Amino acid sequence: MYPLKEEMIIHDKAMDLINNEIDVDSILQISNLNVYAGDHHILKNVNLKIPKNKVTVLLGPSGCGKTTLLKSMNRLTDIYKELVVTGHIYIDNDDILNTSKNVSSIRQKMGLLGQRPYPLPMSIYKNVAYGIKLKGVRDKKLIDYNVEKHLKEVGLWDEVKDRLHDTPDSLSIGQQQRLCLARGLAVKPRMILADEPTSALDPISSKIIENLFKDLKQHYTIVLVTHVLRQAVRLADNVVFMYNGEIVEQGAPDKLFKNPQTSTLKAYMVDGN
Repeated sequence: MYPLKEEMIIHDKAMDLINNEIDVDSILQISNLNVYAGDHHILKNVNLKIPKNKVTVLLGPSGCGKTTLLKSMNRLTDIYKELVVTGHIYIDNDDILNTSKNVSSIRQKMGLLGQRPYPLPMSIYKNVAYGIKLKGVRDKKLIDYNVEKHLKEVGLWDEVKDRLHDTPDSLSIGQQQRLCLARGLAVKPRMILADEPTSALDPISSKIIENLFKDLKQHYTIVLVTHVLRQAVRLADNVVFMYNGEIVEQGAPDKLFKNPQTSTLKAYMVDGN
């Protein structure tokens, strides 16, 4: 369906975009990132800068490496023993792939929202309090304050304030996803990493999550994985289009989608959702 190789001149142009057109005030920079699973080369020499307080969308067909790239950003790739990761990922001037720092402290800089919500097996209140306690907070009043703050931040407080000690099973799947987002925000991350976070939700819940991202980018940097072209158009400040483990094109959505430079992206725009 899609061309396997792009002309070298087009590939070089895409790399120039990566190096020159992204806001230099970036929160995370990736250099020469490669990921292998045995003989399978999953990510191929990825170079990327993630601008602060923007929504960067990783767009592309299933299996193109989007989720692997997202997991590399907070070293969730570590849990897959078959993966070999090389290269550099810098956040706060630290190369998180080559550091002696505790991996848990690295992951706390990046809240993670998955395709489906996975609340902890404890009350609604304790789900959010768990993240707060990870930061060393023990004062009950301060925990109460922050639980309310983060539930309000995701628009959930008014819906759950009278049942904070119920289990998350009492919530709809859309509410559970917002609860997981509140738990992620409770660790005071710099970034939110979201892997197709609306794929399991109904249209109304999906719209709520999308609107939250638009608001939250004032305070957080958001990296969103999606294969849905329309979602990228709605949300993205910056689009990174991937195919076959490589970055093919990237830039502002109005520029990228109005004037795609590669036949790969042109084909995706015709066939994408």
